[in-house]
Amino acid sequence: MTPRGRKYFLKPLVLILAALALEGCISPTADSIGRYTAPIGGSPVISNETPYSAALRCLQGYTRQKEIRIAVGQIADYTGKSESDGSGRKITAGAALMAMSALAKAGVPLVERFDTSVAEMELKYANNKLISDDKPGDTGDFRKIMAGSIPGSNYYLIGGITELNFNLRSENASGDGGGNASGALKGTAGGAMYVMNVGLDLRLVDTNTLEVVDVISYQKQIIGRQISAGVFDFLGTNFFDASVGESALEPIQLAVRSVIERAVLEMVSRVYRIHGETCASPIGTSADPLADASDNDPYRSDNRPDNTAYNQEPIHEDPRQNPYHGYSSDDPVGDMRLRGGIN
Repeated sequence: MTPRGRKYFLKPLVLILAALALEGCISPTADSIGRYTAPIGGSPVISNETPYSAALRCLQGYTRQKEIRIAVGQIADYTGKSESDGSGRKITAGAALMAMSALAKAGVPLVERFDTSVAEMELKYANNKLISDDKPGDTGDFRKIMAGSIPGSNYYLIGGITELNFNLRSENASGDGGGNASGALKGTAGGAMYVMNVGLDLRLVDTNTLEVVDVISYQKQIIGRQISAGVFDFLGTNFFDASVGESALEPIQLAVRSVIERAVLEMVSRVYRIHGETCASPIGTSADPLADASDNDPYRSDNRPDNTAYNQEPIHEDPRQNPYHGYSSDDPVGDMRLRGGIN
């Protein structure tokens, strides 16, 4: 067969094969269970964990011993960053829900204050004598509104996501090479890495006095990378161009969940006066999976043999850097609000 004949023969053959391939994926008529196509993928449902989830669950043995009820208020996105295509915000609006999940992992008794719309509607119906606790069809009394039936909270948690900084630093390298003849093999390769960060500020408030008893500010860096390579070559009268690439970005919303869980881990430990090294993945130590650089800073006064501050920094700055300083009753800087105020 001549080259021209092969050209006119292969073109419709390719179209037929493409149509047959598509026919195997989508059908114009629904199947026996009502689908035009079967969805791809089969990833199992797994727990939404962070490096601090195990340590939070470890606290359950301590939080069960004393009932301190905590409510979660608004933890909003204050970064103001939105997608360029107008599809929404870059940061999750569910930070408050993440905080509730973190407190639940730690076994802390929760009282609902974030969305009370259903409870308020039930209370309205009960006040109008429209709700009964009996089964449908029974003629029983209406639900009574009892004074003091709703337990109050001891503390409530509020705050926000306050930082989202793009491209703290980026690095890239690329190159290409090959023969200098017009038909010689040529290739390209390149890679890039970039870093961003997300920041969170939370505060714990005494519900009775509205005193801010604890404040935490954390940030976490997020890394992304891109790698690509390609080749280009002529084979007689034909040519081919092939390229491969891979890109990955650490999930931004998982980073938000991680800083929330670390903050909750620290706050709950303070409320219940649990030492920071009690549970797995202790914070403030080298075993902390997301340790703050200050945790192992040799220039911190409590890490120096002579217990003096670097650059003459005042000694009272250490409790800010070491959140577990001041737990015991004989500690000279004890009784610092929640660190010594809970009996």
